[in-house]
Amino acid sequence: MLTPGEVKLSDGRCVDFANLDVAATAPCLRVVADVVAELLPYYGSVHRGAGALSQRCTREYEQARETVADVLGHGPGDTVIFTRNTTDAFNLLARAVPAGTTVVTFDAEHHANLLPWRDAVRLPAPRTPQEAVAALERYLYRSQNPGILVSVTAASNVTGEVWPVERLAEVAHRYGARIAVDAAQLAPHAPGRLAGLGADYVAFSGHKLYAPFGAGVLAGRADWLDAAEPYLAGGGASAHVPDDGPARWATGPARHEAGTPNLLGAVALATALRTLRDRDLAGNLGGAEQTLLHRLRAGLAALPHVEELRLFPADAERVGIVSFAVRGRDPGALAVTLGRDHGIGVRTGLFCAHPLTRRLLAEATGRLTGEALPEGAGCEPGAEQAVRASFGLGTTEEHIDRLLAALR
Repeated sequence: MLTPGEVKLSDGRCVDFANLDVAATAPCLRVVADVVAELLPYYGSVHRGAGALSQRCTREYEQARETVADVLGHGPGDTVIFTRNTTDAFNLLARAVPAGTTVVTFDAEHHANLLPWRDAVRLPAPRTPQEAVAALERYLYRSQNPGILVSVTAASNVTGEVWPVERLAEVAHRYGARIAVDAAQLAPHAPGRLAGLGADYVAFSGHKLYAPFGAGVLAGRADWLDAAEPYLAGGGASAHVPDDGPARWATGPARHEAGTPNLLGAVALATALRTLRDRDLAGNLGGAEQTLLHRLRAGLAALPHVEELRLFPADAERVGIVSFAVRGRDPGALAVTLGRDHGIGVRTGLFCAHPLTRRLLAEATGRLTGEALPEGAGCEPGAEQAVRASFGLGTTEEHIDRLLAALR
């Protein structure tokens, strides 16, 4: 994995950089960098030429698509579309949803899966995984409407809590609904699980998968995507453009991949996804992370001035993401101090999940101060921030202990 190595602190000492902001963007894997470097001398157009460079690049691009489909367990009725990121993928899907479809989500979603949907039904954030399943079943039973798309996260970027996607998919399909899954935070931690989610659509980003920025995926059932107007109009998306009259659009992934595609991004994403999937299936991915997660959460729980943000019970399944409030400290100033004086990178803010983070932050602040939280209360918009520590490959016990010592 590519890392910055040592960084200089305010007192002149140099320490190994503790990157605890992996949920925002993960560092690039060495194998990914090597694959991209190997391809660069053969850099050429994709789907645009008969020369050797174009032919090789086209082959590499389509092999990347096949790799993603293989990891997701997709079959002939599915398609893999390369996008810019998860947000781009959900905006594409929102454009492809047939008219009259009701979109149902929870108000615990990342903005990527909250803002693209117009007039979506937002179910209240559940307090347990079981409550999420029950709430969805109640809604679907009462609606009796088969024209529904359920869209839900697989793992929260605020709390790290893993949602019961497999059970939600079973409920959705029982009532004739489809389900889309935001796998941006699950894919880097449990890629071997993606094939068994039971989702109709899956979206995720390369830059969370230890690949560079600029590539994402929307994968799933092809019928809606083939029937929708192209997400972008342009070359590659068109099958025939007459001298006069409307264009005839391509089917398959090309319909929504107008323009010259991001070859290096697609190859990097597929390489990272396959590498992580193989490690996960071999049992070499999640164990060490869970040990670090327990170490961090136990250490934070021992600090009386720190309170973890959580939606589900404390023993719920999680990935390596922990957000917390610190009594008496401005989060932005704290993050600067952690970076300048301790060589630690964390994230502060509302993490592009404002409704959920404001609610959980208000609850955590109430526990720290001993003040009861009124029903339905939350922090005022823009008034508060939380601190988030997130980790994965390359994180060590020393990194976790350094953060805890700094907070103490």
